[in-house]
Amino acid sequence: MRRILVTVLALSFALTLAAHAQSGPYKIIAQPKVGGDGGFDYVFADAAGRKLYIPRSGPTGRITVYSLDTLAPLGETPGSNAHGVAVDTASGHGFASSNPVLMFDTTTIKAIKTIAVTGSPDGILGDPATGHIYILSHRAPNVTVINAKDGSIVGTIDLGGAPEQAQLDGKGHLYIDLEDKGSIAVVDTAKLSLITTLSLAGKGDGCAGLALDASNGILFAACRTPQVFVILHTDGTIITTLPIGRGVDGAAFNPATGEAFATAGDSTLTVVKESSPTSFAVEQVVTTPAGARTITLDAKTGHIFTMTSLYGPAPTPAPGATPSPFTRRGPMIPGSFSIIEIGK
Repeated sequence: MRRILVTVLALSFALTLAAHAQSGPYKIIAQPKVGGDGGFDYVFADAAGRKLYIPRSGPTGRITVYSLDTLAPLGETPGSNAHGVAVDTASGHGFASSNPVLMFDTTTIKAIKTIAVTGSPDGILGDPATGHIYILSHRAPNVTVINAKDGSIVGTIDLGGAPEQAQLDGKGHLYIDLEDKGSIAVVDTAKLSLITTLSLAGKGDGCAGLALDASNGILFAACRTPQVFVILHTDGTIITTLPIGRGVDGAAFNPATGEAFATAGDSTLTVVKESSPTSFAVEQVVTTPAGARTITLDAKTGHIFTMTSLYGPAPTPAPGATPSPFTRRGPMIPGSFSIIEIGK
């Protein structure tokens, strides 16, 4: 009976997404194959500086930089096995979530210095209001706060869980989804302390993407259930849940269009339309290349950027195991790494 139920739910999920797959205005408008060796995790669009930052890990770890307007390569900063990048416009400094953290000049794209931290840096976010850079780690301390002007460590914050993606409301609050807890941590950015944790009441598992409509106080927690939970940022009330792709690893919100986006490794970009603070629906599912799971939004153009690479045959799963499009893949095919730009 359980197998039948799981099959029915899976079929219902597939049909729900398929119904939206061919409708809607979004499409892939550019997909340059930029190549280069090394792994990759997060991508970051600096809308003000018009640069796209992609860290590449491995023996030749580096920060690769591209024009946000043409996707032409602008240069790279070597010597960093980072997961993500954040930029502070006021100081002109960029930071890479590596250990040690790399601090670089966003104009010259050259390293300034490294900053020794504890934990295991993964996600990263810059706060223009405070001039702080938040380095997220699955191991304590879960957040290391850096002064963007001089690279000094301001403090650390323990969240009691593994943080993935963070968002700021511009009112002194930092929201961070905790991948292993099915919850969202709320941090006071002035006191650098945990205020509370918003629980998904056991309904969401593996929340790896978080977007925020700051004007209406709406959080979009994209989980590997696979669902996106639309919740109130004040008390965690779940307004609704909607289906998304499997292997999600990022989310974004465009206040200009009232749309939230969730990228997943199973070749889907789900677009959720917010018609009002109480009305939400899947507007479109864009077919993307497999493995394009992280996301960044260019606030100027409204374009979405993600990335992926081609891989060889996946290893044979263990007996009884279910292959996952997010975790099971073969070796990367040399020269196949591509940037994907999605827009209307």
